[in-house]
Order: sequence, then C-alpha cells, then structure tokens
Amino acid sequence: MPPDASTQLSYALASACDDPLGATEPYGEDDGIVRVLTTEHAIVVLLIGHQTKVITVLQLNYTG
Repeated sequence: MPPDASTQLSYALASACDDPLGATEPYGEDDGIVRVLTTEHAIVVLLIGHQTKVITVLQLNYTG
C-alpha cells in the first residue's frame, strides 16, 4: 500500500477507535458489531467490541 493510502487508513482507523459507530457504516444488517470503514483507497471490515473496547480488523481490501 502506498504511503499516502496507508496514512489515510491509519487516520480512519484512529477515528474508528474514538467513535466506532460514527466513523463506520453498517455491514449488512446493522447490528452495531460488524462494521465497514471506507477510505479513498481501502475498504476494511471491522468487528467492534463495545464491552471490551477492542476493534478487530476482519478484512482489508486495497482498492488502488
């Protein structure tokens, strides 16, 4: 992943850590747990652990 795309993704993930539901969109049915984060160059599927305050990356696609 090029440096600019990586930087953009890093900022988006940091934003998702601060506000998981505000920085992401529902993935399929909106259960508040599996969410998608999109940037100009990447699509990331996240698992949001509200109780544990942990975000797990389930899938990362670089779109170029």
